[in-house]
Amino acid sequence: MNYYENFFSNFFKKKEEVNPLSFQIIDAIYDYLYYQNSSFQFKMKEIDDVVYINRYTFPSSFNHPEGLKEINGCGFNNPYEVLNALYKKMDIGELSEETLTEDLEFDCIHVQFYSEATSISPFLKRILQNFFFFFCCENGSATINGFRILYSSNRYFSNFTKDLLETKYFTLESDKEGIEAIAWQDVQKVVIAACQQLNITLPEALSTKDFSLEEVTVAHVEEFLQLITRNTISELEVKLQAENIFSNPQDDESDFIEDNYEFLENVKCWNSDWKFDPEDAEYFISEILNQEFTFEYPEDTYSHDLFPYLQAELAKQELELMTFDTHGDSYLFFVANKNEVSRLVELGKMIAIPIEKL
Repeated sequence: MNYYENFFSNFFKKKEEVNPLSFQIIDAIYDYLYYQNSSFQFKMKEIDDVVYINRYTFPSSFNHPEGLKEINGCGFNNPYEVLNALYKKMDIGELSEETLTEDLEFDCIHVQFYSEATSISPFLKRILQNFFFFFCCENGSATINGFRILYSSNRYFSNFTKDLLETKYFTLESDKEGIEAIAWQDVQKVVIAACQQLNITLPEALSTKDFSLEEVTVAHVEEFLQLITRNTISELEVKLQAENIFSNPQDDESDFIEDNYEFLENVKCWNSDWKFDPEDAEYFISEILNQEFTFEYPEDTYSHDLFPYLQAELAKQELELMTFDTHGDSYLFFVANKNEVSRLVELGKMIAIPIEKL
């Protein structure tokens, strides 16, 4: 039997809170994960790539040969011992021996997504965020009425047990700095978006912004092509290319570059190895802009280390250097209008054409 199965129906009668990380809202997401599907994924505005939300259960999610091997490798004998170690980190009372003999199951929710990280470092495009929600009894309650959070960044959980044990307790009360401040802002957006995906009713104060992506039409492809070309290609050519792309969706994101190579040549892209000199940048950006382009940079600066200096010079013309994701050690650069970059990224995500800010 499941420890949480009968505890959740009474809490929606309480006054709704405006914080998306309230028990009522997290519990509603849990209901979906428990009763309908133990995992789901979606794309949303303002978050790069796919959001993954999964339910894990102690001990059953770990009772397989690889899981038990990881547990033993971390110095534990069974999943309950791992759970007790996590509970101790979050100041949740440990499971008693008597409780363990009842063969109960204990669930947690794992939320994983990428945050944009260029505000932390111009050389860091994005960082992987992981949040784990563990349910608990607060303020002496005999029933589940709260949760605690464990958090980690930039971990891919290749050894799930080890990486889970190395998470940190994430309190909602203390001020956050750096990447944790970004994580805190983004996880609130993700929870709201998850509710919108699952048709979970939100307090009015949290319903003012819709994070759902628009349904893709050929008009979105046209808009994307117009933006990456900065309206330098004829309307007829854009329409024809958009119809072709929309009618023949790529099986893989990397297929877009191969299937549309001729059109991309007209866009005046710069195809470069990951190693390039300042002189290369000046030449090809001059070709893209159809005007002379020069920029200042420190001596002995090459390749990606040139990006901040290139962007600073382009920003004087309200432009920004971007690249298609080539899924390799190369770039396919293009120049976009700076005030259109956010929309470009959003459209690229919608129509599965991979582009990246630098």
